[in-house]
Amino acid sequence: MFKPGASLTVINASAVLRDGLSAIAVGQSSIDVSEVAVVDSSAVATLLAWRRAAQQRGAALEFGALPANLQSLADLYGVTALLHGTAAAPTSATDRHH
Repeated sequence: MFKPGASLTVINASAVLRDGLSAIAVGQSSIDVSEVAVVDSSAVATLLAWRRAAQQRGAALEFGALPANLQSLADLYGVTALLHGTAAAPTSATDRHH
């Protein structure tokens, strides 16, 4: 199972994104973010990109329980349901809110 490490910020987001995408490409269906302690908005963007990549492959992706700071950012940005896989991402321009 892929684990991103203790930090997921703008400083390392590109590398962590790439590593997670590689894990998804070889069929991993779970990414353990439980030890991610330092986050910024890049962490949320990274998890959403991983979720999109899995969906494009027709696969499910689980993150498990999000650390409190990451959960707080997801709540702030209104994407908690997307990260937990309980809501579908908009599929057309008419589905998106402006």
